Amino acid sequence: MTGSCNRPGAHHDADAPSVQAGAGVEAISAVTLFTADMARAVRFYEALGFVRKCGGPQAPFTSFAVGGNYLNLATKTKATPPSSWGRVIFYVSDVDAFYDRATEAGLSPQFPPRDAEWGERYFHLSDPDGHELSFARPMPR
Repeated sequence: MTGSCNRPGAHHDADAPSVQAGAGVEAISAVTLFTADMARAVRFYEALGFVRKCGGPQAPFTSFAVGGNYLNLATKTKATPPSSWGRVIFYVSDVDAFYDRATEAGLSPQFPPRDAEWGERYFHLSDPDGHELSFARPMPR
């Protein structure tokens, strides 16, 4: 799903260039999550400090700038196909400070920040629509 507020020149499903031999994926441009309640979802992401680029509580499509990428929210409709997925991982500058921000905003992470055997410090939090989010930072080696 695309919205009129996506950055100019961004490629989406229908207009994405074909992958040439030897080319690889370099970054995630945007992740779009469906929501049954846009106002509730916008409040949640703004409480975490996400900066809204366009849309808002009453819009059918909202986009947040995340570094050089985007997190999009789209209102779920009867035409929205059911889907399943894993989680979205966001790197943050300070996992513990971000955890404190989330709990101070009244949110309930699944567990406090922890160090993982794969070399990241992280915690998980589910948004109001049940999308699992991970906030992480690579640990110094």
